[in-house]
Amino acid sequence: MGEQQQVKFPQEIIDEYAALGVDLPALFSAGHLGMRMGVQILEAAPERVVGTMPVEGNTQPYGLLHGGASAVLAETLGSVGSMLHGGSSKVAVGVDLNCTHHRGARSGLVTGVATPVHRGRSTATYEIVITDEQDRRVCTARLTCLLRDLPAGEAPAKD
Repeated sequence: MGEQQQVKFPQEIIDEYAALGVDLPALFSAGHLGMRMGVQILEAAPERVVGTMPVEGNTQPYGLLHGGASAVLAETLGSVGSMLHGGSSKVAVGVDLNCTHHRGARSGLVTGVATPVHRGRSTATYEIVITDEQDRRVCTARLTCLLRDLPAGEAPAKD
């Protein structure tokens, strides 16, 4: 799947995690599932998260992008936005995901853009629009994450 690219984070978020001894850009990835599927996070901030995923290797038997693959991309991007919104003292846990699949994709990369619908103290909801290389909408998703307090004495994940 290749190397994970360096993610562009706002400097204030990098500084927040650095104050806790966490090198956020060095440890950040799309997670094990996202990495297996080739998800690349390009840009990450509470206001907008952008990532890509190859269609190849993520298809269903008819050769179209699998709906579950779109869901993985959507949940990854929305979860990252929720985590960054919650900050270093919160853990974002997905509690609701829905996806509407508009068209199939057979090749190339799809790009997802997550933008907030609601950013509260205990929940965050993101809309994720996934498009193909011709900028046609493939999927629209909505993810809601519960923002839980990090357990006392526990630092944000370092791996």
